[in-house]
Amino acid sequence: MSKYLSALTPYWLWALLSLPALGLVSELLAATTPKQIDGVMHGTGEFAARFLIISLLASPLMLLFKGWRGPRWLRKNRRYFGVAAFGYGALHLVAYVMKQGSLTKILGEATELEIWTGWVAFAIFLPLAATSFDAAIRALGPRWKNLQRATYGAAVLVLIHWAAQEDWRSITPALVHFGPLIGLELYRIWYWYLRPRKPRVVTAQ
Repeated sequence: MSKYLSALTPYWLWALLSLPALGLVSELLAATTPKQIDGVMHGTGEFAARFLIISLLASPLMLLFKGWRGPRWLRKNRRYFGVAAFGYGALHLVAYVMKQGSLTKILGEATELEIWTGWVAFAIFLPLAATSFDAAIRALGPRWKNLQRATYGAAVLVLIHWAAQEDWRSITPALVHFGPLIGLELYRIWYWYLRPRKPRVVTAQ
């Protein structure tokens, strides 16, 4: 029975992760004003950030809650959340391009902090998403893990992208989302590098 449920996991998980996209895509297709497109941009951006954060929570949660099944399940399936984050990020980009309506407008603000951080984060996601299937992972071997570490850089850029959109006046939503990840990563740094360790006692032979 457990093997059967394990085989079903990707299907029900994909279905669950895709649910918000159904409403957002329909809203985007029906949008006729920049304000309506802004609503889709906001929603897609938030879901992209949420799924990115969930994918990064696996390792620190396993360290904090050793032996618990939840973090182990998340670590096993975090690839799905990472790909979902890329998908919502791509939809976020489509909505942005639709709102701007021309290459001139897009290039005109490409150097602004709240814009270029989003572009760079998306550029980081591209190779991550392209190598997210089993054959690519096997072909890359240990190099795949090094590539995945770039996700942390993308997360920092997404946080800046989100906060800068509000001109730094109201960064509470961004901090509420990223706060647990920041706290758990600080705990992981403390655990591996800063926590006091008992000196080893060497016994005479």
